[in-house]
Formats: sequence, C-alpha cells, structure tokens
Amino acid sequence: MTTILTACPAPAKLNLFLHVTGRRPDGYHLLQSAFQLIDRCDTLDFAVRDDGRIIRTNEVLGVPAESDLVIRAAHLLRDAAGRPELGADITVHKVLPMGGGVGGGSSDAATTLLVLNHLWKCGYNRASLMEMGLKLGADVPFFLFGRNAFAEGVGEELSVLRTADCWYVVIEPGVSVPTSIIFSSKLLTRDTQPVRITDFPDATKQVASSFGKNDLEMVATAHFPEVAAAVEWLGKFGNARMTGSGACVFCAFEHEHQADEVLKTLPSRWIGWKAKAMQEHPLAHLVQS
Repeated sequence: MTTILTACPAPAKLNLFLHVTGRRPDGYHLLQSAFQLIDRCDTLDFAVRDDGRIIRTNEVLGVPAESDLVIRAAHLLRDAAGRPELGADITVHKVLPMGGGVGGGSSDAATTLLVLNHLWKCGYNRASLMEMGLKLGADVPFFLFGRNAFAEGVGEELSVLRTADCWYVVIEPGVSVPTSIIFSSKLLTRDTQPVRITDFPDATKQVASSFGKNDLEMVATAHFPEVAAAVEWLGKFGNARMTGSGACVFCAFEHEHQADEVLKTLPSRWIGWKAKAMQEHPLAHLVQS
C-alpha cells in the first residue's frame, strides 16, 4: 500500500470578478465570483503514521502548526472517520503568498483532505469532503470541487465554469491584507446587482477578466497604497484587478510571450510571476464525485 505521496500540488486561484450582493443576518456576506485555477502551486509531502500523531515537519513563517489549516484539516478528517490511530507527517513547501487573495492556505487544506482521504482510505466522496472543508474556510470547498467555478452564497454554491485558456501576470505588492479590514469597512459596496452564470463571457471568445469588477478592491486600495499602485501599473497593459480580498493583482493575456514582456518591465519593489490557466485541479482524480 502507498503510504507516502510527495510534491502534491495545492494550486492558487484568481477571482476573475467578485461581487458582494448582500449580507446574511449572521453577518456573512453574500458573494458572486468566478474562481479560476492557475498552475502556480504550493506543494505538500505526506507520509502515513499509525500512532495517531499528526505532525507538520517544517516551519512555515508566521503560521504556528496548531493553527495551520493543513493540520486542522488532517484532524477534521481523522475525527470524522472515527479512526484515532491515523496519523501523518506533513511537509508544506510554501510558494504562494499569505494574505494575497490567491487562496494558498485554503488550497493547502484542500490538498490535505484529498490526499489523506486517499492515503488513509477514508472513502469520502467529493461532496462529503466539500462539506467538511467548509468548516475550515469559505474557499476550501472550491479547491475540492476540482474545476473552475461560478460561486454564489458565501462562496460554497458552485457551478462548473469553462474559462479561457490564457496566461496571467500576478503581482505581489508586498503587503498582507487582512480580510477582516475589508469586510468591516464602511467603504464596502454590499448591494451589487446579482448576475447569472449565463452573463459570463464565452470562454472561447474573450478573456473573462473584462467582466464585472472586484467590489473589495476599492476598500483595499484605499487602505493599502501599494495595492493601488500595482493596479494602476498593471492596468497599463490590460484589465488589471485585485483577486479576493487582496493583496495580489492580476491581468490576463492571450499568449505567454505577452506575459513575459510585461514582467520584464516590472518595478523592482514588487514580486511578479506568470501562471497558466487550468481547467481542472491536478488532484481531482483522487476522489470520487
């Protein structure tokens, strides 16, 4: 039996648009968004233990092991399975920025659920893992869903969305944007008119980042001048916008060489990279639908 899996990808996501359409009585915001998987990934290594211990084997800057979504995901899965003898050594190789709006921590947690469900032979299907993942965070179910998605509700109501096969330039402006600052701000628009999935552009005809807007961007740029500067600079090359609650800023390009040309002129104070759109999560095959 395979008891070790290494270099398991946890891909980033971009929010091609993000509208806040209302607020529930419990304070959660109602959203609509298009989630796009890209091929920039954290990677995780897993080795099964039979002594019930779940251990992160390396330090992750700014994330204590006990509060890491990866460790919490492993405990959640084991508790649900009712098998206290299950354990694992987990190594997390971080590439994705924290507080960047690209879903790094949520994606790491989803990869943990996918891989350990497989290695531990828990037998949960995709819907069960998504329900479990929602307890860890609103973005986790998307990464378990396995495809690009039109999202509604608090982000957990997902429909498959075909998106353009394009390239993205992503800028890390060098600040971490706390989600709480964005959603508690008086500047936040909370009544954008809902759209339908059929309103979204045909992926075969145009790059979809021209659709809609990110309602959170106005708040983030007001609080964090570097985010505003990155949006303005990248906007010289196309329709630039922030992803998630920030801080990363992205712009879509039809061809890789266009992304390369933009990155050649990137101001040195920022980190920038290119990524290719993906239509499916690289670990989607590990779980039954």
